Amino acid sequence: MPALRIGIELASLRLPFKKALHTAAEWGADAVEIDARGEIRPQQLSRTGLREVRKTLDDFRLRVSAVSFRTRRGYDTPADLEPRIAGTKAAMELAYQLGATVVVNHVGRVPTDEESDAWRLLVEVLDELGRHGNRVGALLAAETGTESGEDLARLLAALPEGAIAVDLNPANLLVNGFSPREAVDVLGPAILHVHATDAFRELGTGRGTRVSLGEGAGDFPALLGALEQHDYRGYFTVAHPTADDPLRAVADAIGYLRRI
Repeated sequence: MPALRIGIELASLRLPFKKALHTAAEWGADAVEIDARGEIRPQQLSRTGLREVRKTLDDFRLRVSAVSFRTRRGYDTPADLEPRIAGTKAAMELAYQLGATVVVNHVGRVPTDEESDAWRLLVEVLDELGRHGNRVGALLAAETGTESGEDLARLLAALPEGAIAVDLNPANLLVNGFSPREAVDVLGPAILHVHATDAFRELGTGRGTRVSLGEGAGDFPALLGALEQHDYRGYFTVAHPTADDPLRAVADAIGYLRRI
């Protein structure tokens, strides 16, 4: 298996932007995930500012594994949908300008009824975003978790091939009672980015808890093997946004990945 390309979700470090980049470089990360709703906002970034960001990344010898643009509502919700679409398109353009090909967001609940208005709206919006992403060179990657891999695959099948991609987030799936391995099996070719996360779900209460990588039910070595079967060559971006000690949690996760 080729050496893993490791990224760090900068938001998980809870540090100022340049300090976070410095930390990622010190830890030997290959890339970082940038939050387009927090750390860098496309609408507020001038050409000079963009050049400065790219130079800083080059100085630290870091690439961008993904740009995140996580919205409170999905693309299945009509309220304030147009600004959400416009913001996503701007994030796609920013991703391309920073050398990334993936923008991560939850797409919304996948309706069970494929004749419903919610289903038609979701497919219509994702088709529009897919056409834009293919024009600018960065695709929207639907972050797993709110539905099973099988349901997300059903949505992808309703879209033109290559319209959107998938961001595999094992912890999200586990917290919601779904299997990351089954998600890889049905979504494998569409997975363009992976978040290196872990969690477990208590059998008695059904409560999901996010934990450090390697301490949950994710079975990351098995996931790596399953991804290898689909020739996955993207980044594994470490993220633990709820950790009490984020720096230690991220550093431990990087160490864990390097020992696999």
